[in-house]
Amino acid sequence: MKNLTSPILLLLLLSCTGQEIPNKDYQIKTAVLAAPEHQREAATILGYDKDGELVTLREGTNDFVCIADDPTRDGFSVAAYHKSLEPFMTRGRQLKAEGLDAKAVFDKREEEVKAGTLTMPDKATLYVTTGDPNEETGEIDNLYTRYVIYIPYATEESTGMPLSPPAPGAPWIMDPGTHRAHIMINPPKN
Repeated sequence: MKNLTSPILLLLLLSCTGQEIPNKDYQIKTAVLAAPEHQREAATILGYDKDGELVTLREGTNDFVCIADDPTRDGFSVAAYHKSLEPFMTRGRQLKAEGLDAKAVFDKREEEVKAGTLTMPDKATLYVTTGDPNEETGEIDNLYTRYVIYIPYATEESTGMPLSPPAPGAPWIMDPGTHRAHIMINPPKN
């Protein structure tokens, strides 16, 4: 992985000045790690302002949205998804901000998709990348990406996908028969 202008040094400098939110450049450079390489340069980037609010850091010109690592959560995790998922993702963030737990968010979005008040694409991809910031090199080590392909209301019967991975890295269907049905692909870790 390329040096990211020493992100750990940036984080240390930010924490010394009383800020806990990484700067915009760092957030953009790391948020795009989740997107396919050919989509990174033109993707929209969502990240965090000085108050910790999710904001648009960069308007994109392609079909991808990337989200920077949430500085309030442990570990490093960034995501990228097709822009057709934005209403679904935005609604999830709104409901979470209202204090709903994961099950309540799931149930509310299911209800809204069925009612036609929340649009869900018939298919769309989400990428989630995790890693370990390396204090010595300033790189993000051990990058790992898992893949999610949303196919609302799909089932084991309609796809032929099993409900659990039949082998390491093999695709399987999660949340079958719901608005959030998706194919999971978790490549084996090194």
